Amino acid sequence: MFANMALIRALAHPLHYTPKAQPACGWALPLGVKLTLNILDLDHSLTGQAPIARRLASGRATRLDLLDLGPKLRLWSTEKTWKRFVERLAQRPRPRDARPEILFVGSGDYHHLTPAFLADLKEPVSLIHFDNHPDWVRFAPKRHCGSWVNRALKMPAIQRIVTLGPCSDDLHNPQLRGGNLGALKRGRLQLFPWQHPPSKVWGRVGDGAGHQQQENHLHWRNLADLDWAAFLDQMIASLPTEAIWITIDKDVLASEDAATNWDQGGMRLTHLLQALRALAAGKRIIGIDICGEFATPAFSNAFKRWEAKSDQPPPERWSPQDLQRNAATNEALIDLFEELFP
Repeated sequence: MFANMALIRALAHPLHYTPKAQPACGWALPLGVKLTLNILDLDHSLTGQAPIARRLASGRATRLDLLDLGPKLRLWSTEKTWKRFVERLAQRPRPRDARPEILFVGSGDYHHLTPAFLADLKEPVSLIHFDNHPDWVRFAPKRHCGSWVNRALKMPAIQRIVTLGPCSDDLHNPQLRGGNLGALKRGRLQLFPWQHPPSKVWGRVGDGAGHQQQENHLHWRNLADLDWAAFLDQMIASLPTEAIWITIDKDVLASEDAATNWDQGGMRLTHLLQALRALAAGKRIIGIDICGEFATPAFSNAFKRWEAKSDQPPPERWSPQDLQRNAATNEALIDLFEELFP
């Protein structure tokens, strides 16, 4: 892929669209625009995609220019950088009514930004988490894309997190990899892999909605083996709150539907769209954030570069044509949001 960087830059190059200056209290949505669609431009991965570019040009979406913070926030963040991000995020447009806020965030390297979106929740909320990784590592840096679920679990408004779709090696010997099995044991976290063999554990974790312990192994309730519609009905009915927030890392999707910086799962876009429809029908969605674009590696220090090279598949595996899948998937997602929340 890097042999033809000109094509990649052309594909990912952002439009030079900047919202007009607004008062310090934040941007205002144009009259007639109902859905609050915020594009966090951290890595150039979003603004060149046709479905997003059209909405930016027409005023149906707002670009937040965060390119200066992108490399410092990517993978993990210091508290100093985090505070700067939170201050900038506070300037975004917010929903005027009961419709949810929609945020597109860029690479999955930024999934640890989700707790910032949840910081001012005013009611009990269930967090529905689509991801190929559980993001529950306890010994990663505090604000890390692989550990953010633990921070979300500590937030007073979050009553339960339901993680849907992991296939990754994070579930192989999860205790040795720092997985938060305590949250699984307490029921605050429920985890449903798309497809994964039993996971070896030491000690008693117990049974849960998404697993059953047999001796020293957790046997997962694999979603690929279930009636998807029936599972969704059951899962939604069991949620402890009426309000939900949905966070999506598109690496949960098979490579036919997305091209990301990370290893990917087996869920298809049709499954994700069906789930979003069911969640909207059964619960009140107050927000949705989406990450999982492919972004050319750009990090603020050598340690992050080493971490990405160690943990992520080689970026050269994607061609410019492969990256077009992300635009098609985002088009389908945004079209659905505009249908569900007119």
